[in-house]
Amino acid sequence: MRVSDSRGSAPWPERGEHPHEHPEPARPGEPPSPRPPAPPAEGQLAEERPAEERPAHLRLTGEGLVGGRLGNWMRGRLAPRDPLHPVAWARADLPGWARRHRWFLVVFGLGALLRLVTALGYRPALWFPDSYTYVVTAMRPRPDLVRPAGYSMFLRLLEAFHSFALVVTVQHVLGLLVGVMLYVTVLRRGGPSWAAVLACVPVLLDAYQIELEHLLVSDSLFTFLVVAAVCLAMRRPLTPRSAAALGLVLAAATLTRTVGLPLIAVFALLLLAYGVRRASGAARPGKAVARLTVPFLVAALLPVAGYAGWFYATYQRVGLVGSNGVFLYARTMAFADCSVMKPPADLAVLCDSRPPASRPASQEYIWNPESPLVRLPGITFTEETDTLAGRFASLAIRSQPLDYLRSTLTELGRSFTLGRPVYPDAETYGYYEFPDTVPPPPGRHPAVKGKEFAQRYERGSLTLRISEPFAGLMRAYQDVARLPGTVLLLILLVPPAAWAVRARSARTRRPAADRAPSNHASSNHASSSRGRSSRGRSNWASSHWGIAWATAWALLLVPPATAQFDYRYVLPAVPLACLAAALSVRGLRPADMTRATWPNGRQNTKSG
Repeated sequence: MRVSDSRGSAPWPERGEHPHEHPEPARPGEPPSPRPPAPPAEGQLAEERPAEERPAHLRLTGEGLVGGRLGNWMRGRLAPRDPLHPVAWARADLPGWARRHRWFLVVFGLGALLRLVTALGYRPALWFPDSYTYVVTAMRPRPDLVRPAGYSMFLRLLEAFHSFALVVTVQHVLGLLVGVMLYVTVLRRGGPSWAAVLACVPVLLDAYQIELEHLLVSDSLFTFLVVAAVCLAMRRPLTPRSAAALGLVLAAATLTRTVGLPLIAVFALLLLAYGVRRASGAARPGKAVARLTVPFLVAALLPVAGYAGWFYATYQRVGLVGSNGVFLYARTMAFADCSVMKPPADLAVLCDSRPPASRPASQEYIWNPESPLVRLPGITFTEETDTLAGRFASLAIRSQPLDYLRSTLTELGRSFTLGRPVYPDAETYGYYEFPDTVPPPPGRHPAVKGKEFAQRYERGSLTLRISEPFAGLMRAYQDVARLPGTVLLLILLVPPAAWAVRARSARTRRPAADRAPSNHASSNHASSSRGRSSRGRSNWASSHWGIAWATAWALLLVPPATAQFDYRYVLPAVPLACLAAALSVRGLRPADMTRATWPNGRQNTKSG
């Protein structure tokens, strides 16, 4: 419909119609009038038009600030926006988008609702013994001897609000964002939608994951950073800029929990392999590989080195923490036998005469006053004590390598139990359950001191308020909604099983191609192309799930090898294991399963 002005002149052009779009026809004997260039389409910049239709000052890109790439970016940012565009999108596209992702939205909505019920049932937050140390470091910034200060700086960022309830709310949001990252990554990498939804279920609906987010500990922030790093590494193609961003994220994870430090080495090897594969056939393969690994290592190691310098300036010690020797000593006390080790006199004071089967959990050798290490003069984490404990642990591992391996595998096996037995003790185990009564105040001196700083942070009482029926709902939910360790092991076995199915299916297809007549060159060429395609598809799939799979195993292996098993150390590996499983089934069809089982590609139904 055309709208005329009040004077009855020619009507206004329709929306999207240019007034000179239909020029007057040429008179007889006259050449047709030149057609003026059409205006750019809606949302199209002038620079995106063909070169002959651009204005003169924009035909040569790079000619000044206005005509270069920066100018394009500035014009795109400063271009007027239609304020009704979001509303129009919501009316036109939102229903279809919601239908396509309805199952994820259901899972996401349930996860958000469960977190809301938790926040209403337990206010302001749940406390763990480590929480007080984090708060002390946040209120008095300096490196801690036991834990890096990354999570404390996270608390420092939110200190202006003086609310631990806000802190755990942000942690719940990070947990929800982990689910979103998993879902988006699986879909972007070509995984099936049903696998993308299932990959999000544990992190969004597991009651212990939700309870961990409500605790004032570093695990939720660490999980978010590690999952973000894995999802970033799966963006293809990787560029030096994305490799540097990946290094910064892993540096932040390392400064949140030291278990992130081995991940830098894991990702460096993966980037090296990726660069070598991309550089195959290049004129200068070394340069192509260095384009990714050098920015990654610089971005990952510079922040870590800066924190190490801060730590050295504070304690005159090299490292990120001052407790590596102490924790490794506690780990080896699960098997160390001084009659086999024959330690020198200065190390013999750390021996325990009890047989390994009668000894307490490893953490007792760090915190129990009766521990041989704690009985030494001075605090437990002095440089002399930590060095002495590290020497003892090194001697124990060298003297009893098989016992150390067996003990580590035993601790790792606790991650995959069907039930959830109490470990390492009832007190620590109880912190991972939603309480039905208000916990007692802290009894240890460091925690008592930390409570004073926490009250300054909150500017109010820290007493936990348990509100029914919300708290009761979460306790009942926690009794039934958790991921058993055995299921986690099965999830971790899905990627190698899928890879084996692909490899078996590819091998069963190649002999059939080899039996083709040799005089049909085109047929042989097509068969070889199919073989290369299947091998490329297998390599493509494994290169994607391998990143998440290797990271999940690293997170599961490092704590049992260096400290001890703890249930909260398992949860950061769960979303990565689910991501690897969801990506590994990409492209698998029932026919592939049949070929892997029956070499001729069909079941043998002949009787007798």
